[in-house]
Amino acid sequence: MKWSLTELRKNHRSEPLLFDETLDLKADLMARYGDEVLDLSPVHVTGTVSVIDGGDVVVTAQVIADLTVPSSRSLAPVDLPVNFSMTEFYVSDPAATQRFEKTDVVMVVSDDQVVLDKAVGDNIILQIPMHILSDAEKQGEAMPAGQDWQVVAEADLEAVEKENQPVDPRLAKLKDFFPDQDDQ
Repeated sequence: MKWSLTELRKNHRSEPLLFDETLDLKADLMARYGDEVLDLSPVHVTGTVSVIDGGDVVVTAQVIADLTVPSSRSLAPVDLPVNFSMTEFYVSDPAATQRFEKTDVVMVVSDDQVVLDKAVGDNIILQIPMHILSDAEKQGEAMPAGQDWQVVAEADLEAVEKENQPVDPRLAKLKDFFPDQDDQ
């Protein structure tokens, strides 16, 4: 979905443009973020495009989709429903970005085109959490392991490191130096 910034300023200065679209972003997101996106349902997007003071354009949208991403532990596919709101401002002059707060998303439009598809796709990627577990992994399924490797929970990491840490033979005699203290 694309709109001309000039046309929006001309035709929607007093009344916002309403939209209700279903976007197919699967191929684009899988091409750009193939490691993070395994599958994506059609994306339902509703919202408004308004022209505000100074001729800047604000797009406010509600995005709903089903995303499939790899588990951060085992890389098994995990279904991740996304349902979020997004607000982006579009300006034609880079100096106009100074009118907005640091927390606002302000895009400088260089070719007079406001491209909603790319903005929605980028915002979907931002919704992916850093730590994703499948239902089985959440229930405490055994951690993945293989020949000479294993995934260890952070809580168990210190114990495993101590267990696998060889004692330097030059320092082995120091262990007997304080016999009344436990290994700490």
